[in-house]
Amino acid sequence: MRKTRLFFILIALVTFASCSKDNTETDIPEIQDPISNLDGPIAKPTTGYGSDGTYIVSKTSFENPLFANKNVEIFHPMDVTTSNPTIFYAHPFGGNKSANYDGLFNFLSSKGYVVVYVPYPTIGATVEERYNTLWAGFEKAVTDYPELIDTTKVGFVGFSFGGGASFGLAHKGFVEKGWGENGRFIFAMAQWYSYQLTDIQLISFPENTKLITQVYEDDDINDHRMAIDIFNSINISTSEKDFIMIESDEIDGYQFTTEHALSETSDKFDAYDYYGIYRILDALIDYSFNGNLNAKDIALGGGSSAQVTMPKHGTETLTPLSVTDNPMPIHDQSFYQFPCADDANPRSICN
Repeated sequence: MRKTRLFFILIALVTFASCSKDNTETDIPEIQDPISNLDGPIAKPTTGYGSDGTYIVSKTSFENPLFANKNVEIFHPMDVTTSNPTIFYAHPFGGNKSANYDGLFNFLSSKGYVVVYVPYPTIGATVEERYNTLWAGFEKAVTDYPELIDTTKVGFVGFSFGGGASFGLAHKGFVEKGWGENGRFIFAMAQWYSYQLTDIQLISFPENTKLITQVYEDDDINDHRMAIDIFNSINISTSEKDFIMIESDEIDGYQFTTEHALSETSDKFDAYDYYGIYRILDALIDYSFNGNLNAKDIALGGGSSAQVTMPKHGTETLTPLSVTDNPMPIHDQSFYQFPCADDANPRSICN
């Protein structure tokens, strides 16, 4: 189960203290194989946002500047001769193998985007050191691969630990580096606590920044209050941000679960990945980078039918997405492994 595995990974965050290693290294691009079938009775979308792109996906790796024997990986469309809009992905604690997210990475690069994935240490490092490792890898990718990476159109995507980190990292990229002058967004999933992020920084994101915050109904790992705090505090207008919750459902005997690790490919890979995450992210990218208003209606529709409607199987339709600009907690803090009021949370704004 997604939840069980993530619990043991995340609980280690506050207790362990040594490093894992992987001895792979290559700077030769390799072709990535897409995942063709989904679990459950509902198939991938074949048209519109959320449908796979047409590019063959390639992967280029280089030595991680701050994490020995764990390469930084760049997923990119093959045989494209110009730099492309780029997404910087911050992974969850313990998730330092890109295979856990290859569904997402292959999807994005098949659409023509570059994805930069930087592993950081699970154990033997502080939170600050993990953030610094992420940033050093992102920055080196930009410096060393200008033929792949277009820094005028940039997004930061993060899950769990990486979801919380995506805001501080995005502020560095958007404000300190000036990345994203022609398009910027943040897409944060099931986020953990946010470090390297002050109140002043939260109210100084560039005007063209878009945001989707996504939480999952049955996530008992990360308190939704952390996501609510950042969503409410950031200086992005309600017309340019949405708070989305995916709720569990059952169709034709198949359980569409919404546990913490919903966005991972390595366990269940089903319609919630494509329709609940990829479709929304795909539209957010098009709106952020190209100003497409049809895309905005899907990504940031404020609860529009185009945004919330999920696919059907026979006569059964998946529960619509829950979208709001005024999010409220659905569980007591005691429900979560990492409650908002924990001492590890540097903000602790837990209304």
